[in-house]
Amino acid sequence: MTSNDQADPRPSLNKERILRAAVELTDREGLAALTMRRLGTELGYEAMALYKHVANKDEILDGMVEMVVSRIELPEEGSDWRDAMRRRAVSAREVLGRHSWAIGLLESRGFEGRAAMRYRDAVLGNLMAAGFSNENAAHAFWLLDCYVYGQVVQETSIGSSTDAMTDAAPTDALASEFPNLASVYEHATTFEYTFDGEFQFGLDLILDGLERHRR
Repeated sequence: MTSNDQADPRPSLNKERILRAAVELTDREGLAALTMRRLGTELGYEAMALYKHVANKDEILDGMVEMVVSRIELPEEGSDWRDAMRRRAVSAREVLGRHSWAIGLLESRGFEGRAAMRYRDAVLGNLMAAGFSNENAAHAFWLLDCYVYGQVVQETSIGSSTDAMTDAAPTDALASEFPNLASVYEHATTFEYTFDGEFQFGLDLILDGLERHRR
């Protein structure tokens, strides 16, 4: 058997496989590591082989946004708006927590793909069906996204809720100078401060406020 007759042992390339590899690479090493050459190496191909399936890096970035957004839970038709928005916020936090690099891409590249438009349409539709005006539905969408994004950025930057308590707590030597800060941090250690608890607390406040606007 000649070498030309031997099957290529590498898995064949397609757009979905390229996008999955791009997401995995960016999860590990950040957006700065994502180049066509590096992505080709990850897949076991020369960079030029990728261009048979994607036009350029911009198409890959747009596809990565679509892939991430498609993993966020959509409101079910006819579902209670508070339950739907809570589930959506929790799901978005979980997804973006795994792919925190996507937050910047979501805003810089927009929501132009079909998955992203389907996502926005379902969220706005759920809110408007519940009685929100067009304007207040847009306010609610923006507010909840900003809250989720901010939470993910904080959690990613800090690392863990334990770190948030221990790193920012004043030392014993400074406790007398900053008594209020020391008191809050001491209390936080007794009620088991967690990111989950803080997220749910803030989310409840937002949903309560939105309910007043809905009425």
